This record gives sequence, structure tokens and C-alpha cells, in this order.
Amino acid sequence: MAPMSASHLTAATLPDALLHDIEQAGYYPALVADVLKAALGTQAVDAHLVHAETTIDTDTVRRHITVLVISGGRLVIAHADDHTPSLDAPTIVARNVATATTETVPLSAIRGVMLTHVINSPEKYAEGSLGREVTVTIGWGTVSRVDLLPAACADPDCVADHGYEGTVTADDISVRVSADADGERNLQNALDFAAALSAVTGR
Repeated sequence: MAPMSASHLTAATLPDALLHDIEQAGYYPALVADVLKAALGTQAVDAHLVHAETTIDTDTVRRHITVLVISGGRLVIAHADDHTPSLDAPTIVARNVATATTETVPLSAIRGVMLTHVINSPEKYAEGSLGREVTVTIGWGTVSRVDLLPAACADPDCVADHGYEGTVTADDISVRVSADADGERNLQNALDFAAALSAVTGR
């Protein structure tokens, strides 16, 4: 059988909702869409989340987009951002450069999906609102965060050294979405995606 050409490998069609969210993010949408198509192949998209972010580093403005897609028993992560190449010689002219990376993780490998809600004025919380900000954290064992605190005993007068205690948390990717900064629709998209990913994790 003849090998598949590059055009066949990247012939996936992204759903209109995903293309719309990529367009709305505004970061080189054609590039981001093509990178996703290359990673997805012919598999259908079951759920997605698109998050764009702009950071200011000293006097440099950097744009970044993260796209998470559930497809065919896997989580596909695409990152694209601005990259400023180092100038090794004065004759080199600075130019715009974007880097785009995709990673594929089997859903069976995902260890946890953590959803952190930020609730302003919790005493006025309205049932079902779930706050105005959420952070979706997904872990599959590549990166772990260790939180350590000095250990203590129940005796308030004890001055002994009890060492440290802490927790190890999987923290491979974290996406923070705020209704005020990103819009109500994007916040709901984050909640829907987290629910969809939680439902299929560990199968």
C-alpha cells in the first residue's frame, strides 16, 4: 500500500464551533487550525476549549493560545505563542516568529481533572452560578507540584522539630478563565469542557 501523503494526513475537518472559537481568539487562526488538523488526523472532535492570553514581560507583549480537544480516546493539547529569536549578530533583522506545539495524551493516562472556582462575596452566592472565575487543571503525571509545610503536633507548647508534611499534585496544564476578562460564554465553555473530560477520564 502506498504511503499516505501529507495532504491526507492533515485532511481533518474541524467543527464550526471550534473554528469559531479559534477565530475569536484572534491568534493566527489559520496556523492554529492547521496545527490542530495535523494532530487530530481523521478523528472527530468530541469537546474542545480555546483560551487566549496576553502577557506583558518588561516591555514585550506576548500572545498565547491554548486549545484542548477531546478526540478519539485522547486529549490533544495545542499551544501557540509569540517567540522572539535571539539576535546573534547585528546584521540579523528581528522578525515576528510564532511557535506552535501539540501534545497527545491518552484519556486513560489522565490522573485527575481539578476544577477550582473563585467566588466573590460568597455570602451572596446564588445557587447554580458557580462563580465568575474557574481554573481547569489537568494532570497525567508528567509534571507534579509539591506543596510543603512545617509539620506540627497537637501540643501547643511543643517546640520539637516535626519535619515537613505536604501534598504532591499533578499539574501538567492549567487554564484560568474569567467571565470578566474572557466573557460569560468562554467561562461556560470551560465548565462544559471540564465536565466532558471528567466524564471520560480513566476509561
